[in-house]
Amino acid sequence: MLKRVSALVLAVIAASWSAAALAQVKEIPWGTSAVGSAGHKALVVFADMLNREMPKYRVTVQPTPGAIVSVKGYATGQFEGYYGSDIAFYEMANDIKRFKGFKASIKRQPVQSFWVFTTDMGMAVHARDKGKYKSWHDLVGKALFTGNPPWDTRAQLERAFEALGIKYEYRQVDLSAAGSLLQSGRIDGFGLYSNGEASVPPWIAEASLATDWAAVNPSAAEVATLRKAGFAVIEVKPEVFKRDVHTDKVVLLPFYYGFHVGLEVPEDDVYQMLKVVEKNVGGLAKADASYAQIAKDMAGFQRRGIESAVNFVPIHPGLAKYMREKGAWDAKWDARVAKK
Repeated sequence: MLKRVSALVLAVIAASWSAAALAQVKEIPWGTSAVGSAGHKALVVFADMLNREMPKYRVTVQPTPGAIVSVKGYATGQFEGYYGSDIAFYEMANDIKRFKGFKASIKRQPVQSFWVFTTDMGMAVHARDKGKYKSWHDLVGKALFTGNPPWDTRAQLERAFEALGIKYEYRQVDLSAAGSLLQSGRIDGFGLYSNGEASVPPWIAEASLATDWAAVNPSAAEVATLRKAGFAVIEVKPEVFKRDVHTDKVVLLPFYYGFHVGLEVPEDDVYQMLKVVEKNVGGLAKADASYAQIAKDMAGFQRRGIESAVNFVPIHPGLAKYMREKGAWDAKWDARVAKK
């Protein structure tokens, strides 16, 4: 009888400990882009690592129609983590374009806390038409899928086309149909991109199975115009796309993406998160090549990400602590550290 009572007491104690442990776990519903996007794929990998390495948090991946939906969702209290880019922060800070009129809805200020990779934008057409396209101006008037309306990838191309004076006919399509629509000629091209100069999003990999596309590069004059307008311009090897892209190099326009949290996650926890990423970055890059840039230079990449958005959103104190430890902090950012 005594043994049964003791066992019952131990079971009750164990159950209470378990309940207490669960109560201390902080849920982070983390918004990202749509299923099939690079952002969704990358966050699934990141969440798996973070849930394993930081058991006091539980990340759940929340797909949305586009990354800015996750930024808006955080600002209005829907999400605790979000997938934010420098171009989204630029629009939000200036109350323009996709964020026009949104300021009145903001309940809490988004901040930057962890930069993950660049997304590098270009254009693709069907390989049978490659001879028709010697520059991006040859896309004028064409039916193009440049990305879904909320997507930052589309916003980046829109900015570039505006800088070049290019007007085209926008076609919105289902991601799974992009390849077949290009094959049939119902669209003339789609927005092409790599992530971290190392991988392609799942939907473009799927489109590659349905059609033979060719990358279209801006001309030298167009590149000069884009650089003057403030765009970074890079060249990536065709091997990144794991197929014949019918050119010896692909010219792309990168911008910065991050998986961010706000001040609800304390300074020391964000600092720990960054240290955990640093410790596990090899595994992240193995699971998803998008993480190649931070695998190569974690602190350096954070520095470039901060520079891309420091005038638009504050810096999480946990990121500031990490950067100071790494000797990668710039004193001119001191005034941009977020405070409650």
